Amino acid sequence: MSGHRDQTTQLAFGIDIGGSGIKGAPVDLATGTFAQDRTRIPTPAPSTPQAVAAVLADLIGGYHLPDDVPVGVAFPAPMQHGVVRSIANLDASWTGVDLPALVERATGRHAVAVNDADAAGVGELRYGAARQSDGVVLLTTLGTGIGSALFVDGRLVPNTELGHLEIDGHDAESRAADSARERENLSWDAWAQRLQRYFGVVEDLLSPDLIVIGGGVSKHHEKYLPLLHLRAPVVPAQLRNAAGIVGAASLAADA
Repeated sequence: MSGHRDQTTQLAFGIDIGGSGIKGAPVDLATGTFAQDRTRIPTPAPSTPQAVAAVLADLIGGYHLPDDVPVGVAFPAPMQHGVVRSIANLDASWTGVDLPALVERATGRHAVAVNDADAAGVGELRYGAARQSDGVVLLTTLGTGIGSALFVDGRLVPNTELGHLEIDGHDAESRAADSARERENLSWDAWAQRLQRYFGVVEDLLSPDLIVIGGGVSKHHEKYLPLLHLRAPVVPAQLRNAAGIVGAASLAADA
């Protein structure tokens, strides 16, 4: 981060909503870094839209921000123009909710909302491992499942669910996600073989020019990325857990 900040620093507020925690911070859009420390609040139970909206208002209210600072939300579900299509990790009443409208009512600020993997992808494309990358860029997050974000010449193709490709009769993420490595106590070598099969199929379908691997396990990338043999370069994500907040904030500023 730069040591001096003047009043013209362009800010947007990024929020990453998860099943266990809701995290947020103001983002300096020039650098893609947090302008102030991140705050985390446990996800309410039950995690209804109204309960989550109240948490978002509290979260943003904890920072003294100009009224024109917009809000970007990374959300753990497929989103169609801001509307939640289906939901697995939060209360079932989220289906059909217009998330930007909910956030705007709760905070009085302009808001945008995108799928959390898409938000992380935007963060990496604009500020991280895929900076200045043209062509077809694929970001995947390897965690409980496999999230995906696909870009063509910098433009997001929203809501790709490439973790749910059926490969060898299995939902791909059930075999190749980091949770499968932990659940089955796989060695890095054995897990890399599953990743090779998964990314080989994805590569045959999409011919990406660059593949970025994110998720918590990306910090151990030296244990498995060198074992993959793909046509495209494969690189670890750089923003780690900040990517969703940064990407969502960046998209809010666009709008």
